[in-house]
Amino acid sequence: MCRFFEGFGLPVVEAQASGCPVLTSNLSSLPEVAGGPAGALLCDPHQPAAIAEGLGQLSQDAALRARLQAAGLANVARFAWARSAEVLWEAVQRAVQATSA
Repeated sequence: MCRFFEGFGLPVVEAQASGCPVLTSNLSSLPEVAGGPAGALLCDPHQPAAIAEGLGQLSQDAALRARLQAAGLANVARFAWARSAEVLWEAVQRAVQATSA
């Protein structure tokens, strides 16, 4: 059995930040990171025909590409290195406080 895993989905965010419409897996963290079906075209990675269908849709449908490009650019606004560092630092501070209490 073939399994597919992605830790966070940084390639999806990078593609969206570049203005690329995204076709990605409907498994793991990828739908959430991509902004759901509004932010990317989702498919079952176990089904090559579903991947091919998604690629066909993207190649044939200019309106779909434009919608996904706009949605992707809006989605990446949720992710910023500075904000990620703040969240991590806050978590570290809470952990230190919890162990010293």
